[in-house]
Amino acid sequence: MQYQVFTRIKENGGYFVSRLKSNANPLIIESYRTHRGRSIDVRGKQLQDVLKNLKRQVLDVEVEVTFNRRAYRGKEKKDSERFRLVAVYNEDEDKYHLYITNLSTDLLKAEEVARLYGARWEVEILFKELKSKYALDVVPTSNPQVIEAFIWIAILTLLISRKIYTIIRRLNPGEKVVRFTQLRWGTVFSEKANYLLADVLEYLGLDTSFITSLRISFSEALDPHVNRRRYTEEWWA
Repeated sequence: MQYQVFTRIKENGGYFVSRLKSNANPLIIESYRTHRGRSIDVRGKQLQDVLKNLKRQVLDVEVEVTFNRRAYRGKEKKDSERFRLVAVYNEDEDKYHLYITNLSTDLLKAEEVARLYGARWEVEILFKELKSKYALDVVPTSNPQVIEAFIWIAILTLLISRKIYTIIRRLNPGEKVVRFTQLRWGTVFSEKANYLLADVLEYLGLDTSFITSLRISFSEALDPHVNRRRYTEEWWA
């Protein structure tokens, strides 16, 4: 478990929500919820010892974890940090799903932590689409202004793609719409975008004929540095 990574995120003012492995066993320091009746006191106990006898639907506690800091001059230093741990019982799997975060109870309830993590797939799909379909992972420059331009191009392309995707889903209700996924549409859109653009230009009354396209291609093919001396000239002499 990358407790070191979580600690660095916290130390740098960031926030995170992550799943914990089912065998994780941090020390429970404090409970964020009070329970009436014969509830067990979880403070000072290891997580796995508590989960064995836990009858609650949700466990929301502060835990302490230990980890090794990054090696410095060949030596690793042990350290500890405290995080919030949320355990939510899943009836289908008959076990607790464990989450670790540094978001406070004032920001999110325990159930909301689980739902927030569940939304991660949408975020992953979004970045996958940006990189695989709209070339966000291909930025052949180190110029900050150009990099920013590439990022905005990818984002604007994504926005247009999602807008059309929403329209198509509305026009095609029924069972098939479930199979009409965002990534699948991203592939179709990226492959057919030039045709869509031509239709938009034609709708706006702009000339999109073959002759016009040929003239544009011809003008773009002109070399602005035609008078520059080329080393290949010696080979053609």
